Amino acid sequence: MSRASAKPVALTAAAARRIWLRAQRLDARAPFGEGAEAVAAAVAHLGYVQIDTINVIERSHHHILFSRMPGYRRDHLKQAQSHDKSVFEYWTHALAYVPTQNFRFFVPDMKYYRREGHGWFAAVTPADTRKVMRLVRAGPLSIRDIDDDVLREKDHEWASRKPSKRALQLAFYTGALTVSERTGMLKTYDLLLRHFGWDRLPKAASSTEKIAYLLDRALRSQGIVSLDSICHLDAPAKAAVRKLIDARVRRAELIPVALDGAGKQEHWATPATLEDGSDGESGLVHILSPFDPLIIQRKRTNLFFGYEHKFEAYVPKEKRQLGYFALPVLVDGTIVAALDLKTDRQQRKLLMQKWTWVGEGAKKGVRKELKRRIEEELDRFERFQLGD
Repeated sequence: MSRASAKPVALTAAAARRIWLRAQRLDARAPFGEGAEAVAAAVAHLGYVQIDTINVIERSHHHILFSRMPGYRRDHLKQAQSHDKSVFEYWTHALAYVPTQNFRFFVPDMKYYRREGHGWFAAVTPADTRKVMRLVRAGPLSIRDIDDDVLREKDHEWASRKPSKRALQLAFYTGALTVSERTGMLKTYDLLLRHFGWDRLPKAASSTEKIAYLLDRALRSQGIVSLDSICHLDAPAKAAVRKLIDARVRRAELIPVALDGAGKQEHWATPATLEDGSDGESGLVHILSPFDPLIIQRKRTNLFFGYEHKFEAYVPKEKRQLGYFALPVLVDGTIVAALDLKTDRQQRKLLMQKWTWVGEGAKKGVRKELKRRIEEELDRFERFQLGD
């Protein structure tokens, strides 16, 4: 029998959770340290940190970093992006911060968009592109610096009516421009080569290297992986990733894993991951973003934690169960509640819209102590929300 078809190692849900929490660095209070260097280390370890525009509470990229860096401040990310240049923005399964050390894995996509264009920005004309490139050559700029656009109709839901904004975004995807600074969601663009001080783009990763990168990124940040978790919203990569997994299983570099409740869905882990029986710190409480890597893949979260998170920002109000922007709460490695919060920045306070007990938190005998611990974390979370 080949190693690729060897009998999987059985793992309980509790053991699988412990491995995933360790991989996500949610089992330690301050796993990356503090400051801009910690931001770079966190993004490098996780592989990417998703950006999202919703701001009923702090936006997802800041929230995800705060969950792993108790002393995190927003200017730490600005330092990493705009000054240290250790992270940059590009598309993974969504717009995200990614480590600059991995830049070459994104060059193939940039070259593709230069060659084939981008469907979202098909309405961008050569004149639009020439205009924004001429302006950026004179110095970094944001869309607010361009006030002579003639507005056009949108050609898809998330499009802008401003031709210059579309042209800036297309130049971003082709690698001509990069986001050099972010103030809230306002992006400042600069020539990519000028921002990084490069003469040319880094050499593009080969297709083989890109597949290995996807697998290694998932193994590092997920611990236990499946084809779906490695190739989240990237189904075309599955065949090549599966081929690489089988090769590593034959070399005993990966071990098949059978998870409780997974049915026919296959999982794998490295031998070192399975041999590490260390427990994380006790007493930890995390109020997580719905875009956190632990939550964003809903089916995986349900398999590991027995909790099916519902993201209801786009659900009609009368049909919501958890609330507009519910945040899962992790206590000692178990999801026990979902809190629908809103930050009232004018009154400078955090508003509780709805508190829903889930999982172990639904057991009445434990709620009093859980509530006390969650409220302590809410105090810290509120200070972060309202801080500079």
